[in-house]
Amino acid sequence: MAVLGAAILPRVRRWLTLLLVVLAVGALGAAAAAAQAQSVPWQPDLASARDYAKHRDGIIGFAVRTEKGFWGWNQKKQEPSASVIKAMILVAYLDLPSVRGRDLKDKDRAMLDPMIRYSDDHATDKTFNYVGFDGLRDLARRVGMTRFETSYHWGRSKITASDQTRLMLHLDGFITGPDPVIVKRHRDYALKLLATIVKGRWGLWKVSTPGWKLHEKGGWGAKTGWVNSQVALYTRGTMRVAVAILTHNDPSHDYGSETLRALGKRLLRGLNEQSVVE
Repeated sequence: MAVLGAAILPRVRRWLTLLLVVLAVGALGAAAAAAQAQSVPWQPDLASARDYAKHRDGIIGFAVRTEKGFWGWNQKKQEPSASVIKAMILVAYLDLPSVRGRDLKDKDRAMLDPMIRYSDDHATDKTFNYVGFDGLRDLARRVGMTRFETSYHWGRSKITASDQTRLMLHLDGFITGPDPVIVKRHRDYALKLLATIVKGRWGLWKVSTPGWKLHEKGGWGAKTGWVNSQVALYTRGTMRVAVAILTHNDPSHDYGSETLRALGKRLLRGLNEQSVVE
């Protein structure tokens, strides 16, 4: 028995050595694959989002924009803005010559806070009186919007998903260069408003994006289904992802909200603390 054991022992050692080598190679391969996956720039799941949208009622358009990439579907289709345009009104107001060079006063915040956080129309009317349609059109030209149109009321202005991602991508000044759409003095305030929405936290707010901060403005047509749309900026470090999902003539408000959530889930699939966005 002792002789048999002595003969088997070297084989066992060889097997164990071989097993350790295989496990080590596997671990290295897994680590290399994980590192490679992290280095590949993130992209939205456009095919899944497009297939889902094709089977939903209502008029739908969406777009995703990063510093170097753009993806969309019906992204140039004009739809009513409803309260989505309040983000443009906010930016245009903060860029007024009489505002951009000074600190904000209580009077300013008394209009801007409820306009964005609670989507208050009365506060929006007050702010819009300073901005006007000319201010909105000037902002649209400055950002590079190509299909923005004003109407008889700010909420009836026509917007596209593509144009709205242009604005959202440049809100915090990381990508705009020497001429940001919001001066540094007011940038943190504007972003804080868009990150602390009280009324309208559905759709994209229900999509998990670990490690990313969401700044968003929605419009919902008095919960009738006429409009249920959202525009958003996601930030992590120096990386930026802008998203716009516009829906019009939904069967109901809840139906439109589910469309926003489901499309957001598909478009933002894989966006987490390991994502590399270019």
